[in-house]
Amino acid sequence: MSFVRTTPPRPVEVTAVFPELAPLARPAIRLHPRQGSPSVRDSSVGGPLLWPAGESWPHCEDTHLHVDTGFRESPTEVRLRRTLSSRWSPDGPAPTLTPEEEALKERYAVRLAERLEAGPPAPAECPVPMLPVAQLYLRDVPLLRPPGQADLLQILWCPYEHDPYCKPATALFWRSAEEVGDVLAAPPEPYEADYPGYVPEPCLLAPEAITEYPNSLDLSPELQQMLEDRNRWQAAGAAMDSSYAEYPGDFYSIHLADAPGWKVGGWPPWGRTDPNPRYCTVCEAQMIPLLTIASFESNGDESLTWVPEEDHAAASSRYAHRDVSQPTQVEVGSTDNMQIYVCPTSPEHPHTDLIQ
Repeated sequence: MSFVRTTPPRPVEVTAVFPELAPLARPAIRLHPRQGSPSVRDSSVGGPLLWPAGESWPHCEDTHLHVDTGFRESPTEVRLRRTLSSRWSPDGPAPTLTPEEEALKERYAVRLAERLEAGPPAPAECPVPMLPVAQLYLRDVPLLRPPGQADLLQILWCPYEHDPYCKPATALFWRSAEEVGDVLAAPPEPYEADYPGYVPEPCLLAPEAITEYPNSLDLSPELQQMLEDRNRWQAAGAAMDSSYAEYPGDFYSIHLADAPGWKVGGWPPWGRTDPNPRYCTVCEAQMIPLLTIASFESNGDESLTWVPEEDHAAASSRYAHRDVSQPTQVEVGSTDNMQIYVCPTSPEHPHTDLIQ
């Protein structure tokens, strides 16, 4: 990939303090998305897909929770507004669009006028083109477990809310990049998005392999109680901020367990609910996390220990902080995470997703 991001060493080697956790270690790959201009040959978030020209683009035909009023923004309008916002300076002139951006805006204004004149169709009568969320090549993310000769994972979603739990509907595709001939040049886009947070900004990735430990909610009551034993921490010589003296288990949860942000594999970031195992609808195997789609790369000041070393300066800047904390501009749920789960025995079995 074109750039590198490095997670700082954990403040404490947790298995030196609690060797009981060692068997629970899991590999994960932090994706570290950063805004850029990915091509169809790149692993990306929100970028163009290596999609065969002769294959139908996926559309969502499910019922949406909101009525199509015609007043939401198109993905193009969402991105143009973000572009203007990124150019804004408190000391400079009002930002303007380039001639190319103005032409794009005019084309979509014509489409909007035509759509409003025709009247909003019922969702069942208007399948919605899905939006690219992530494209991951096996060469960049070797933790993937593709079926057969596949070496490419593509995930899309419908930018409307669906039952259950008010979330975008997701679609997952495995394919062999070598077998793709002509690439679809201009995929269809949805007329509008339910919410700007469902429109990912195009991002390049800097995949990094790490080791994760379970969220404390995934631990047995005995292990949870063990993490609250301050004497164990002190006996191992673990340097811990005094703010965690009363509840040392919080130190584990925030700094030593599952990493925040977009990632493949690893442990689930529970919190919205207690652990909720997912089971394959075909073979009933317990499903495993494939991809975590995160609203934020770090969750507040306390988790800044997860900010990559290369981004420390930007993380401390009020103007650059969002580029580090929310480069994809994605927000799911109430600034939560969406997890894609797959069957461990056969990735081709239907996937499922969950908001946490």
